[in-house]
Amino acid sequence: MASEPRIDRIDRHILTLLQQDGRLTMQEISDRVGLSPTPVLRRIRLMEEAGLIKGYVALVDQKRAGLPVSVFVSVRLERQREDALLRFSKAIADWPEVMECYLMTGRQDFLLRVVVASLEDYDQFLKSRLTRLEGVASIESSFALAQEKYTSALPLREM
Repeated sequence: MASEPRIDRIDRHILTLLQQDGRLTMQEISDRVGLSPTPVLRRIRLMEEAGLIKGYVALVDQKRAGLPVSVFVSVRLERQREDALLRFSKAIADWPEVMECYLMTGRQDFLLRVVVASLEDYDQFLKSRLTRLEGVASIESSFALAQEKYTSALPLREM
């Protein structure tokens, strides 16, 4: 098992800047952290190679993209054996509507965040995919009324 990469105050500052704006140039990042572009680029490459930086994306507005409905779905399986958990995870891995999936403690086994265009689309997703999975004992859906906060930036404070 690989050890966690060791990051210092400057690495955290670079990561914070990239989380705020992934399109910053090396020069802009360098100016803000007080290093020249070459060591900043070296630090970023090391963090990429270590898997600390997983990639770069554009954040798309969910509503403006025509997908205003967020549903949080709790799923309980008939059995909580490893093979059943893996089978469920594998089944939902390629479903684009499932934005996030967490293996949970407590009464439910999985918590999913599903994004769709309408209630009708969620009904179709539920009937054609989720309820057809072998081993699902129960499904509880909670519809988000409003998104009060969203961030993709981790709170990288001094450790």
